[in-house]
Amino acid sequence: MGKIVKTDAEWRAQLSDEAYRVARKHGTERAGTHDNFPKGPGTFSCVCCDAPLFDQSAKFESGTGWPSFFQPISADAVGESVDRKFFMKRTEIHCARCDAHLGHVFPDGPQPTGLRYCMNGVTMVFEGD
Repeated sequence: MGKIVKTDAEWRAQLSDEAYRVARKHGTERAGTHDNFPKGPGTFSCVCCDAPLFDQSAKFESGTGWPSFFQPISADAVGESVDRKFFMKRTEIHCARCDAHLGHVFPDGPQPTGLRYCMNGVTMVFEGD
């Protein structure tokens, strides 16, 4: 899949106000507002470009109020960058295809990776198998 680049106006026209604020402006949704996805098998894709991001089998209940996964669907599905907002250093996760801000990854997840990809639910669409 090639990179998807759109103007700010194109993203704003395509997305809901909240999805635009979170995905394109690096916002964060309120905890518990978008973690009500179906529980069956399926794939979580980017709300901006439909790129597959996470598989339901990697989702776990973290107790944080945000959808959490222990690994992305593939190594090249997401990218990382340093986030230094709020006087701390975190690892931001973005869609590798369109650079949408998805959330952050933390080293306190379950095995087999020990990682917690803490994602904003508004940035993903669930497609059941």
